[in-house]
Amino acid sequence: QTKTTTMATEGESMDVDSAAPSGGDTPMSPPKAAEPIQPEEEEEDCSDLSDLLESINDASTTPSAKIPVLTSILNDPAERHGPKASAIKERAVYALARAYCEDNRHDEVVTLLTGAACAPFFANITKAKCAKVVRAVLDAVCALAPDKLDMQAQICHNIIAWCQAEKRSFLRQRVEAKLASVLFQQDKYAEALALVDNLLLELKKLDDKQLLVETHLVESKIHHGLRGMAKSKAALTASRTNANAIYVAPALQSQIDLMSGVLHCEEGDYDTAHSYFLEAFEQLDQLDDRDKAMPCLKYMMLCRILDGLSKALGISASGTMGIRSDRAEVDISGMVSGKRGVKYAGRDMEAMSAIAAAASERSLKDYEAVLAKYPNELQDDLLIRHHLKTLQEQLLESNLIRIIEPYSCVEIDHVANLIEMPLPVVEKKLSQMILDGKFHGILDQGKGQLIVYEETDTDKAMEKGLKVIENMDKVVTSLFSRSQALRSMMI
Repeated sequence: QTKTTTMATEGESMDVDSAAPSGGDTPMSPPKAAEPIQPEEEEEDCSDLSDLLESINDASTTPSAKIPVLTSILNDPAERHGPKASAIKERAVYALARAYCEDNRHDEVVTLLTGAACAPFFANITKAKCAKVVRAVLDAVCALAPDKLDMQAQICHNIIAWCQAEKRSFLRQRVEAKLASVLFQQDKYAEALALVDNLLLELKKLDDKQLLVETHLVESKIHHGLRGMAKSKAALTASRTNANAIYVAPALQSQIDLMSGVLHCEEGDYDTAHSYFLEAFEQLDQLDDRDKAMPCLKYMMLCRILDGLSKALGISASGTMGIRSDRAEVDISGMVSGKRGVKYAGRDMEAMSAIAAAASERSLKDYEAVLAKYPNELQDDLLIRHHLKTLQEQLLESNLIRIIEPYSCVEIDHVANLIEMPLPVVEKKLSQMILDGKFHGILDQGKGQLIVYEETDTDKAMEKGLKVIENMDKVVTSLFSRSQALRSMMI
């Protein structure tokens, strides 16, 4: 084995020596100078594009003046599409979308992504980069023009049509999920639900957990808007199940907690709802997202108001009349004067504080005055509008019961004057309360009077007697059916 190794070594040396020039007298050629390594591609000169992009950063430049400059960057005559040029053009797309929104040229925003301006740029970048740019522009436009829902929906429709033509399924699914959310905000529940159902069929086959979480969350919101609480809860459970398998961003997790609080609030579990709203608020407060954190704070105040008054109003409506709720039960001064209240002070906080004060006094007149003074803050939100309407009905019932308590017969006109409400409204509400069993009485419309009967203890003997008769009827019916069966067998 040693000899073989030696021979191999000698052979290798022979190969090396054979490459050397033979003969000792031949002069050796001087070593060649190392040639510089040339880059595979020369770096593009994009200084002109960079200068154009930097020129619009001046604060004095108006949005209308920025648009031609940004358009010229995208319509680059030199058709540069290297890494540096692509990065500059990507920033130009974002800046152009912002400029259109600031200049209120929303029609141009609709055709920005699918028009001729961005077509060369999208054609020379990867599909993943293209999807990132499209989603970023869509999110930016929705944030800059949150009230322009028709424009947002049209942009989504255009992008979906473009994705279908280019066969980009993953981007289309993302945009369809966004479109479903926009349709929900437009109160187009039927269209949004149909879109979500078709999208969920595709996503379950692909097992895209992240998009499944978002889509099920939108589905839960839609069913809640349709007042289908069972389906809304099932969709939210599906969203939470998928969220447990992946990492969920704090912004999305806060939306899941917010929806959980909404459903618990609808079920009357105000303590649990308050805890979910608090979780969502703290996450959004850390993200410094004031627009989304403010509704959570309003929901927390609403839960305190409803939880403080539910027992008092329930007692009053059930027959024990004239009980006023304690002021401390609906005191939300801690939320208003604390660190959160100072940070989020404004008309929204003032509106909820005024509602709490009116509810504490059980003053229907003050309550309606607050609703008229703060229509946008109290009526635009679906959850707050629904529960404030329910609270208004409870206040009306408790005030009516308290007014009619001393009387056995009272004129309806007198009741309407005391409560300071129109006569038809009071008459309709009294008839509804009689039918619901809130108190015993009749309406004499001929005389315009309300006759109230004293509540008497129910006759237990009568109830048991009726139950015995009911059971006897079942026995006789069973015996009759058996006798008929025996008679048919004998025949």
